[in-house]
Amino acid sequence: MALTSQSGRWAARTLALICVLGLVAPAAVQAVGPDRGDTAASVGRQAGAVTDPANGTTVVSIQGFHFEGQGSTKKPAGLVGVGPRGSTLWELDGTKRGATWFYDVDPLSNGNLLVVSTTPLGTVVFELNPETRERVWEQQFDIRDTHDVDMLPNGNLLVANMRNWNESAGRSDDRLFVYNRTTDEVEWEWYFRNHYPASTDGGYAEDWSHVNDVDRIAEGRYLVSPRNFDQVIVVDRSTGEITERLGSDGNYDVLYEQHNPDWLVSESGDPTILVADSENDRVVEYALRDGEWTEVWEVGVGGGLSWPRDADRLPNGNTLITDSLNHRVIEVTPRGEIVWEYYATWGPYEAERVAHGGGSNGPTMADLNASGSYELSGSAGLTPGTGDGLTFPAAVQEVFAGTPLDTAAAGFAVQWSHVVPWIRPVWMGSWAFAGLACALLVGLCWGAAELVAARDRVVGALRRAGRRVRTTR
Repeated sequence: MALTSQSGRWAARTLALICVLGLVAPAAVQAVGPDRGDTAASVGRQAGAVTDPANGTTVVSIQGFHFEGQGSTKKPAGLVGVGPRGSTLWELDGTKRGATWFYDVDPLSNGNLLVVSTTPLGTVVFELNPETRERVWEQQFDIRDTHDVDMLPNGNLLVANMRNWNESAGRSDDRLFVYNRTTDEVEWEWYFRNHYPASTDGGYAEDWSHVNDVDRIAEGRYLVSPRNFDQVIVVDRSTGEITERLGSDGNYDVLYEQHNPDWLVSESGDPTILVADSENDRVVEYALRDGEWTEVWEVGVGGGLSWPRDADRLPNGNTLITDSLNHRVIEVTPRGEIVWEYYATWGPYEAERVAHGGGSNGPTMADLNASGSYELSGSAGLTPGTGDGLTFPAAVQEVFAGTPLDTAAAGFAVQWSHVVPWIRPVWMGSWAFAGLACALLVGLCWGAAELVAARDRVVGALRRAGRRVRTTR
């Protein structure tokens, strides 16, 4: 009987070992394979579906990955210039200048780019010549993790200052401010705490408003995105009042932690906001009609987008979308067909079609008679650097769709998609990383089972040791 029990244990151990080795094998093959790249550019930046070549260059800011304030040389923050058919024309590695993250990029009228990046010392704003990749000028601000800076017509800088925590007062000093580059002074500032209850988003916190975007939409009128408040507002500089508001704190049906809204006006005069509704995994357009914001158009319903963070309306009526956690930029028609696609590791934040200037310069969906809700179609279906068609989290959702575990599987897939891309090696595919994770889980269960199986021997040994100690006394 003891022999049979012992044989069963060795059979279980052999099975567990085979399982672990099988799960680890794909990652091991990719680790030593000839196609393993040393940089993000060598494995991840490539054209996807391109049925309609772009009008000139598309510039993409890459947020990049960092750990404890240090940028990753394998997942660097920076910029990429992309050709009409999705070829990589040039790259700027921000880590070579000490950058932690790259965020906003705006084409300027002189052909240069206004770029926002962060370093362990604060925020750096600079004008970049894309031909030479040289900085024309730069300005350092002693403020943390700034996502957006807009240049005003007079050359001054309009800054969205997030994570401005006042430790001594126990409050948030998140604000907008205008910096005069000539006098080296702040000439105007606007604090969120003066216009929102302290209880907003659960109360003051180090990252209270997470204001991630500010754009000048007219003289003295600024479009602002306090992400954590789930709304887009218009601030009047002269009065300090909020004159327009789309969404409200915690009302996720309208907006859920959005990024980079753009202001449009329809031919009939309706103010319109196009915005990347990030946590709802869609891009949506609202029009102000009879004093109420009305949803006119959305794309991404039913899946296809993962944490989009920028959307610009192009003059041809298509929308350029930065699909951050799918690590790509896509141009879609009003009905959701992808006509241009570029895979841009790691964590693209914003994309601009340079020939059209910054932001949205196209018609509203009402003007195009294209109102409605649309799914995406026409993607090449690539996972950067791996060739994976259906990623692991997408497969989990597909397997459990329509079952009692549907909601749990969808939640798991979302969390996996939001976390894993930042920690997975650049050369490792989605399924190989999932295999490693499963191997670790099997290994932990195996170790726990061995401890349980050996508990009698362990307890007996401890008792014998205790008796020997008492005997020697």
